[in-house]
Amino acid sequence: MCRSVTNCFDTISRSAKQGGVRRQHSGMGNFMVSIKDVARHAGVAISTVSKVLNHYPNVSEETKEKVNKSVEELNFVPNSVAAALSSKQAGRVALLVNLSKKSQVVGEIDLQYIQGAINKAMALNLDVITLFFSMFQNKTLEEMIRYLQSQSITGIIIYGLTKEDTELRELIESGQFKCVVIDAPIVNENTSSVGIDQRKAQHDVAGKTIEENNCRQILYITGKKNGYVTEERLSGMEDLVKERGLTMEVLDGSFSELRARNITLKYGREKDVVVCASDLMAIGAMKALTEMDIFRPVCGFDGIILMGYVGKQMNTVRQDFAEISACAMEELYLLINGGKGRQVRVPYTLVRMKYMDIIC
Repeated sequence: MCRSVTNCFDTISRSAKQGGVRRQHSGMGNFMVSIKDVARHAGVAISTVSKVLNHYPNVSEETKEKVNKSVEELNFVPNSVAAALSSKQAGRVALLVNLSKKSQVVGEIDLQYIQGAINKAMALNLDVITLFFSMFQNKTLEEMIRYLQSQSITGIIIYGLTKEDTELRELIESGQFKCVVIDAPIVNENTSSVGIDQRKAQHDVAGKTIEENNCRQILYITGKKNGYVTEERLSGMEDLVKERGLTMEVLDGSFSELRARNITLKYGREKDVVVCASDLMAIGAMKALTEMDIFRPVCGFDGIILMGYVGKQMNTVRQDFAEISACAMEELYLLINGGKGRQVRVPYTLVRMKYMDIIC
């Protein structure tokens, strides 16, 4: 292997092709070097070579030395590195997504995020790969950096970061990569924050619902504990309660439809309105009220398509997740090209979701 990716550039630019890099040593001939060739030369499995190249833990030093020696002797460069260096693309970025394990519905939001990012990346001539939080569990900072560098990553967009994700916070603060975080208040020289004003949006949608129905006593069902979004939305509700002299009971819904349903069954009858920090929880609350055969106004947050199929109209905050993600990609492009980190606010709208609004 060349002693660094930078030093390899001239060699790679002459010899890199799709599928591998040409052998440079006279004894090997002018053929494409593959990972299979490296494995055969080192006397190990192909999967072992892959683990060494991607800096996986639990590989012995002896095996690493054997593989790296074969890589150097064959002048092998991994396809992802060769392709990135030999292409004319402006950079390679990773979409780091925190997939929800509790509900498939939230996948609607993730898909919109990915679609918006990819469309904008194509316009900006950026290469994109999608990674997931689970891939970085139990990895040290050094291991995360090595893995991302092995994939030729220059920037990262992070979706769904919480206060509990301390390892990823450490990665952001290391300054090794340009980063954009969605709905997390992290801004530094290399990091921008993109999203709507969660605090104001929650204040506005709850205030509209309360005003329309002349409510005084609020049941507020919050989102995930230790979430930046949850904290901001709760602050918006506290602002509203203080401004209007209302009373509010706050209970943890954890963005769960079932949990919101059970909370509403237990406490909904005593309150004038049920305000939920997500549409999914609002659906659960509405189902509970229907079961109890009582009316209480309910409002949600996010504007997911499923909201229109509930059969009842509810106020909600509509976020354009594809547009938010496209904005994040554009911001990352600016960072990669010398820009400084900043906070970027994206517009939102208050809507009453109806079936006719979502069918096509």
